[in-house]
Formats: sequence, C-alpha cells, structure tokens
Amino acid sequence: MIKIAQPIIKKEEIRAVVRVLKSGMIAQGPIVAEFEKRFTDSCGIKYAVAVNSGTAALHCALYAAGINEGDEVITTPFTFVATANVIIMQRAKPVFVDILPDTFNIDPAKIEEKITKKTKAILPVDLYGQIYDVGAINKIAKKYKLKIIEDACQAHGAEFNHKKAGTFGDVGCFSFYATKNMITGEGGMMITNNEEYAELAKRFRHHGQSEKTRYQYFDLGFNYRMTDIAAAIGLEQLKKINDYNEKRIKNTQILTEGLKNIKGLITPIIKKNYKHVFHQYTIRVTDEFKMTRDELTNYLKEKEIGSAIFYPKPLHLHPHFKKFGYKKGDFPIAEKLSEECLSLPVHPLVSEKDIRFIIKTIKEIQLCLN
Repeated sequence: MIKIAQPIIKKEEIRAVVRVLKSGMIAQGPIVAEFEKRFTDSCGIKYAVAVNSGTAALHCALYAAGINEGDEVITTPFTFVATANVIIMQRAKPVFVDILPDTFNIDPAKIEEKITKKTKAILPVDLYGQIYDVGAINKIAKKYKLKIIEDACQAHGAEFNHKKAGTFGDVGCFSFYATKNMITGEGGMMITNNEEYAELAKRFRHHGQSEKTRYQYFDLGFNYRMTDIAAAIGLEQLKKINDYNEKRIKNTQILTEGLKNIKGLITPIIKKNYKHVFHQYTIRVTDEFKMTRDELTNYLKEKEIGSAIFYPKPLHLHPHFKKFGYKKGDFPIAEKLSEECLSLPVHPLVSEKDIRFIIKTIKEIQLCLN
C-alpha cells in the first residue's frame, strides 16, 4: 500500500530520545529550550514557545493576543477543527469567511464585510502547505487594526518572498503531529516577535505561572508543556525538514505533470512568489471526471494507493458551530470543494516509481470507461 502519510523516524531521532531518557530530565527542560532557539533561528524570528500540540499553540496565541469573551475572530470554515475550536475555547466567536477555489485558503475579498466592532483578529490558515494571501489580508488587518494569528500548522518551511511561514502576522503557530512535514509525535510551537506575547504564552502553557517565579499564578493557565523527549525528536527533524520538503515538491511536480491533462481533475496551483511545501497534495475531482470523488477513492484503495479527504464537511455544518447561526449554503465554495477534494500521497517515503504508478492508475480510468 502506498500510504497517504507516514512518519519518518530514523536512528538519529532514536538516539536523541535515548540520550534524554538516560539524562533523567524527561519533562520540559534544556532540550525544549534548545528546540525553541533552533526553531526561531530557522524562521528568522525572536521568540518561540514549545507546547504539546498545534492546538495548544493556537490556544496560547489567542490568549497572548488578548482574545477573550465576546470578541470575534475571522477565519476559514475549510480547515481542521482545532483552528476554530480554540476561538470558542477563549469564549470568542468564530466568524467564517468563504475560501478561494484555487488555493483552498480564505478569500480576502470577503473579509471586510464580516468585520464588526467586536472583531479583534484574523486567523488565516496556510492550508495544505501554501501560505495565505499575505499582502491582501495584512493590508486589511492594518486598516482595521486587527491582529493576525497565522495557523501555519501545515506549512513548515513554506515561504512567501523567501520569508518563512508563521512570520507574517503577530503570532504564528505550528503542529508537529505524527503526519506533519516535521514531527515530534505530538507537539506544537508558537512564534512571535512580541516579547510580551511570548511571556504570556509561557505562563499559559504552565498553569498561569511564570517560569521565572514558581507558584505565583498570574492568570488561568493549562498544562501545555512540551517534553524533552518530544523536543529531542524535533531537533533532529528540524535538520531534515528542507530535504523532506524538497522531496515532496519533486513528487508533486511529477504528479502534476502526469495528471494535468486529465479531464475533470484539477491539480494544485502554486502562487507566484510562494513556496508550497505540500503537506497535502490535493486535487479536485469534478463532475467532468469519469468517476465521483468517492468512487475514485475506492478504486485507488483497490489498487493499494492511499488517499484521504481533507475535509469532507466544512466546519460551519458541524453542530457546535451551527449554534452560531450558520447553515448550509452560507459558504458555497467551501461546501463545493469539500465534495471534490482528494489528497494523494507525495510524502518523502513515496518513491518516483510510486508516483508513476499513481499516474498510470488514474489514467487507466479514462481508458477503461471510454
């Protein structure tokens, strides 16, 4: 089976974990601090706060940016649920905006009409590994004095104008879940150039207490700390992320070339001046294709080719978001793409032979059904 995702753990990661286990310091310690420092260096930013998940990173970011009860945060309904859940966790309201059909990212042209006096931030997502429309959205944020919290959880190493993902807003957030471009098993990172935000996030991850003064609680906080075990894996992964991303990009180039002329399939685009790192390679299966999206999924499975649907239903159609008054038809592009999108394997363990087999298998559908 050609898997849709597969974590890469090599001897370097194993040795690093063993060193931590032997050291006796397995909770948050010096390895976490080193990981934070190396991560800031890789992003070209001042501060990083390591936590135990991408969700925790987003939650810390919202807290640090001052998002609270009654506030509104503009975001996309076409993303993993954590993006919007953290807004509710801060007792604020997620205000959804429809997406662009070519990048799957939030549509800047539809943001301003959703801004109210309660709007405090925009939370764009670098979906599938391509950074949001930085110029347009940052211009809106500046005009209305809104904060930008960038969800870069799928975009490790992605770039716009040679600047790294996660660095375009007030705060950026990453996930190191086991299927991401770089992993720690579970883990996350919040990055910022704002010293106050960094300090607030450090308190928030540590039960509301400053790491400079134990047992003095400044505010409500959580146990969001990263372990040195996870950080040890992250340090080794950080050394390899560029090579891993280049393999993803090479695989996508071959796959796109092979699929580009198949009627009914729309392959991903890469916007000018953007480096897309393809956490997911997501095609659209339209009505003009010989099979439905779900039929294609089953067909590929029979041929031992993994695929996945990210995401089968936009967030506004799930019960705990419907309570905000959302209904079917509110975001037609997100709804349409949720019925068409299908992700194919391009991760670093997928060989060129595998990619050629995927292309051949899909092309055979055209021949068999003509």
